[in-house]
Amino acid sequence: MRALISVSDKSGIEQFARSLVSLGYEIISTGGTYTAIVQAGITATKVEDITNYKECFDGRVKTLHPNIHGGILHKRDDSDHITQAKQLGIQAIDLVCVNLYPFRQTTQTTDDFDTIIENIDIGGPAMIRSSAKNFQDVLVVTDTGDYDKTVQYIKNNDHDIEYRRQLMIKAFEHTASYDVYIANYMNKRYHNSFGQKQFIIGTKVFDTRYGENPHQKGALYQFDDHYTENFYVKKGEPSFNNMGDISSALKIASSFGDSPAVCIVKHGNPCGFAIKNSLLDSYNSALICDSVSAFGGVVALNGIVDETLAKKMTEIFLEVIYAGDFTPEALRVFESKKRLKLFSQNSPRLISSNDTHSFRHIDGGFVYQETDKISKDEVKNSITKTKKSATSQQLDDMDIAYTLASLTKSNCITYIKNKTLLAIGMGMTSRIDATKAAVSKAISQDINLSGCVMASEAFIPFRDTIDEAYKVGVSCIIQPGGSIRDDEIIKAADEFDMALYFSGVRHFLH
Repeated sequence: MRALISVSDKSGIEQFARSLVSLGYEIISTGGTYTAIVQAGITATKVEDITNYKECFDGRVKTLHPNIHGGILHKRDDSDHITQAKQLGIQAIDLVCVNLYPFRQTTQTTDDFDTIIENIDIGGPAMIRSSAKNFQDVLVVTDTGDYDKTVQYIKNNDHDIEYRRQLMIKAFEHTASYDVYIANYMNKRYHNSFGQKQFIIGTKVFDTRYGENPHQKGALYQFDDHYTENFYVKKGEPSFNNMGDISSALKIASSFGDSPAVCIVKHGNPCGFAIKNSLLDSYNSALICDSVSAFGGVVALNGIVDETLAKKMTEIFLEVIYAGDFTPEALRVFESKKRLKLFSQNSPRLISSNDTHSFRHIDGGFVYQETDKISKDEVKNSITKTKKSATSQQLDDMDIAYTLASLTKSNCITYIKNKTLLAIGMGMTSRIDATKAAVSKAISQDINLSGCVMASEAFIPFRDTIDEAYKVGVSCIIQPGGSIRDDEIIKAADEFDMALYFSGVRHFLH
């Protein structure tokens, strides 16, 4: 039996090769892998001794040869294939262990195109695909995590085709994802990420219990290693819907630097938000906006939950708490809450992935775009349009109101006072409806909106929104501007002695 080993990631390869030799395998290897194996005291044969042809063109060609691919691809149960192999002097290769040149890592460390090109693997994918195609006869190993399992499979003389099939699937995933990274990189470099083909690739993190509804299957997939590195289950099982709400809450709660921000989300929409001096104070204030909707909600906290805060949070039913981390004392407080789920990032603060692009499934395809970003100084650089200017407190509230509106489903209107969300209308078919819905909810809960800062994520089209804002005592408004009736809006704000600011940037979220 013969095993061909050629790996870029050499972790664990010496022990794997040693185990294969103990099981009767002859090792064939190339370049740096051969050197590492031999230096570990393991006997190996160079590929060029099998091909009778030296590596050429700076190593670009070394395994692309019939003695390699014929040894992999010929069917062991086909008499014609066996006869041809003997006639051609081709010996079988029974195991192929390959992982590929670090193309992706190279693009992250250099912009030198010649270096990047040289890290596009050719022979490796060819060998992986050949062995995966002939998986019934050849074990193909592309994951360092499969070394021990494969050794055990061979030791047991296991003929279970299912294990071979799983290795085959993983092999094709490996080469497919490799090609996707190359294509996406080239399109990013030369077509501003909008080439003729667009590839979305993710790695499975876990299955969810089901999808949005019990009759649907679901799973979480990640770009890069975001969830592997920043999502830790402390208690409970994350569901499909949980992950959507967590994402919404995370984006908002992590948008204000190191501030102890707390965001409460229900069905993808914020129903509470505050930034105070502590997480406890922020949480208490976040409940003001809509304590009814907060019941069964998802809470994201930009910091570490301690025992005192944990006790406060157990006073109502919450489905999910997602925080930078939890103290051991806080975790003990939550133990008795059987339906409560706890997830953290094992970090002092929440970290957002800051994806550069986003996409949405539509019937028959998907739309793809650059991710919307709120620039650091967008509110600071907004232009005063009225005689009255905002106070320093209102400027702080404007930043929060504008950020929340921009990260919430359009049409959206937010009302902020003293860094606390007091009312919000979102996902409405008209801006006046969003305005009135927010006010109606606030009135029903005896919330006083007088002195609030109001924000809209897109231009206010008619003065009726300003009129409604005046009725509840809004003192300052920020919006992008750009309506054909801007002059009318400005006039109304001056009439009511409000401060009005235009950011000049629309932030629709559909």
